[in-house]
Amino acid sequence: MSENKSQNLFLRHNLPILLILLCPPTAILIWYTNEQLGGSFLELGKKFMDDGFFNALWDIWGPVFWGSKTAWAILGIFAAVELVLLKVLPGKKKPGTTTAGGFTPIYRDNGFLAFLASLLLFAGCSWGLGWFSPTILYDHFGELLGALNVFSLLLCVALYFKGRYAPSGPDHGITGNLIFDYYWGTELYPYIGSLNFKHFINCRIAMMSWPLLLVSFAAHQHETFGITNAMIVVVGLQMIYLGKFYLWEIGYMRSMDIQVDRAGFYIIWGIMVWLPSVYTANTHYLAGYNTDIAWPWAVLIFVVGTVSILLNYAADLQRQRFREKDGKVKIWGKDPVAIHASYINDKGEKKQSLLLASGWWGIARHFHYIPEWLGAVCWTLPCMFNHLLPWFYVIFLGILLVHRSVRDEERCSLKYGKFWDDYKKRVPYKILPGVF
Repeated sequence: MSENKSQNLFLRHNLPILLILLCPPTAILIWYTNEQLGGSFLELGKKFMDDGFFNALWDIWGPVFWGSKTAWAILGIFAAVELVLLKVLPGKKKPGTTTAGGFTPIYRDNGFLAFLASLLLFAGCSWGLGWFSPTILYDHFGELLGALNVFSLLLCVALYFKGRYAPSGPDHGITGNLIFDYYWGTELYPYIGSLNFKHFINCRIAMMSWPLLLVSFAAHQHETFGITNAMIVVVGLQMIYLGKFYLWEIGYMRSMDIQVDRAGFYIIWGIMVWLPSVYTANTHYLAGYNTDIAWPWAVLIFVVGTVSILLNYAADLQRQRFREKDGKVKIWGKDPVAIHASYINDKGEKKQSLLLASGWWGIARHFHYIPEWLGAVCWTLPCMFNHLLPWFYVIFLGILLVHRSVRDEERCSLKYGKFWDDYKKRVPYKILPGVF
């Protein structure tokens, strides 16, 4: 077998199987390690050594495998509320990126209002009306992950068949490899009626669960130990990051991930299960312990983290406005350095695109990844260095961003050809100037 065939077999078959089998138990093990073992991977390893691999795995996963009635009720109510907020809150309709098949998705730009409304509803119904304890998500976190895992795996089956037999638009298809098609998805933008399913799942279910989990974790620490400086910094920085995300939500829906990744296990399971498990791991860790930092360090970390998050937002917003204004804007007080790139789409039509090579985008081709990663470092630093688990997201994010830069480089090189070569000459570094 040739080297190319071996590589294709790994990427199209072996790697998807590996990720489908390993990721769900990993998400549960991260929760359990925080919940029962104080965040110690060493203690987790000891349990597997003492009990045997499969016995230990079932002892951990079995009690929460199917979720619980409470967990399913929470998820159902949450999804219904977010659907109502998406539909009723005011917001201009804005276009996404036109796909290779010629389809342009339209989004209602009310994400930030939904973010604020979700937090206010959670606080009002728990602390205000007393309908449930604010710690409810912490108390049932393992069951919620179990329910989300089962639901996501089955949902990916449904989306596989929908994309194959009842697609919503022109951007769909199969490779003939069942495992890969389940993993990658068969449809780029599945719709249920007028509902853009990828937008709803990504932004209004998965991402919106993140701030609510933070509030519930902080409430648990407050009830157990009293709120700490460390928790204030960790939650505060993530709330700023999430507020920034929802202000830029339409920009995210125009990003490479959304344009390229179909609605399969990779993105649907990843955003619905991996995100709440891994992205909140540091806050979940803090919730169970009275770990704290001195006020001067708390203020310094908070300031550095806030500046990093705002720099990331400034870079994304700069490019977004450059494209919306067709390059007719000032970048740092000067006319932008723009490359007018042409390309041929899947229909054989010649199209035009503008590449920004000044401002933040003249420093490095993906310079905005640096402040994004530094923001995550800052909201993890208060967890200190007793265990590796709170740093799992920082490590994962670093790998993800480097991998994303490579994917984007390959995609842009194929799409723009000589114009991308010109851009690379003007902006020679991928992420870190002078290094990479």
